[in-house]
Amino acid sequence: METGPFAMATVRHTGQLDMGASQLGGLVITHTRTARIERTCGASVSRFGPGDVYLVTKPGEPCSARWLPGEVEISVLDLSVLEQVATTAPTRRPGRIEFTDLGPADARLARQWRHTTNFVSDVVLNSPAASAQPLVIGNAARMLAAAALAVFPNTAFTEPTAADRHDASTATLRRAITFMEEHADRDISAADIAGAAGVSLRAVQLAFRRHRGTTPMAYLRRIRLARAHHDLVRADPRQETVSAIASRWGFASHSRFTARYHASYGVPPRETLHA
Repeated sequence: METGPFAMATVRHTGQLDMGASQLGGLVITHTRTARIERTCGASVSRFGPGDVYLVTKPGEPCSARWLPGEVEISVLDLSVLEQVATTAPTRRPGRIEFTDLGPADARLARQWRHTTNFVSDVVLNSPAASAQPLVIGNAARMLAAAALAVFPNTAFTEPTAADRHDASTATLRRAITFMEEHADRDISAADIAGAAGVSLRAVQLAFRRHRGTTPMAYLRRIRLARAHHDLVRADPRQETVSAIASRWGFASHSRFTARYHASYGVPPRETLHA
């Protein structure tokens, strides 16, 4: 299924298929379910079997693959989504994100990728109400991007600089929160928040950790939870549902939304809707 910033598909092939991949437009990640794959990139040949997770190739680098009968899950991420998750402010960008290895460092990271794609597929893509909401799709895309950057070795993440630590001030925090409150109904990323605050992504992350003990996106979820509460209080239960309101504010999983709402407001969202 294609949803703009990312696409996911499970494909089954009954014969042997030889294919080439050159100048791919995004980051392509494969999880072999039952198939066996032999991939050749330059002089390097790798073989994968059921359960393996790997990058088809580094963006812009050609390779070829031999796909033996079986099923694979393919995920394609727009490269711009990776930048939303990992980049610093435009004036201090570290350059293009480079992947230094095509496979995860260990089996635990491979499981992390499989769990992430299962969640996106089961909770987001298989729910018509959720997949129609831009906030849900944007959140899912960044979830996949964050997982890809965590699973596959790359050059994206660096330690905060002295300038980042200086910029992680209460003034930065106020600018960021003002932007988030004014744009909570839009598909904004942590990079958008940092840009609005006029600092690097590292600085805005450090500001929230230092002064609020949380992350920018977790704080944004709090704002959206409050907006969902506002809508539940005022909604007509004959015309609205908890799931529809949750999806409107970017919460794809009904069970997770219910648990988060109950923890914050002391009652399940259904009770608020029908009060």
